[in-house]
Amino acid sequence: MQGIVYFKNLKAGIIEQTHTGYRFTYHPDYLNMTDPIPISQTLPLQPEPFDSNTMFPFFDGLIPEGWLLDVATETWKIDPRDRMKLLLTVCQDCVGAVKVVADE
Repeated sequence: MQGIVYFKNLKAGIIEQTHTGYRFTYHPDYLNMTDPIPISQTLPLQPEPFDSNTMFPFFDGLIPEGWLLDVATETWKIDPRDRMKLLLTVCQDCVGAVKVVADE
């Protein structure tokens, strides 16, 4: 399961769920742009992928909380512990510069 990460409508990278956790990789075209901007200070620009056993805090912070999370999980019948599915379902139109779209 993976999603395309957009920063200001530019394809910035890919986030994916792996057997051991999660991986985020910046897209080479994004890195080669003039003055690319990191999507987060915790994910600085680099060609090597970032790996984590848990959802990256930056991406986890895009997922709604509280009553809005309840609405999302009930509407789409998603387990609130399935962070990747939540990210791909509810973060296609986030407030701010970053959005995540499921890569079909």
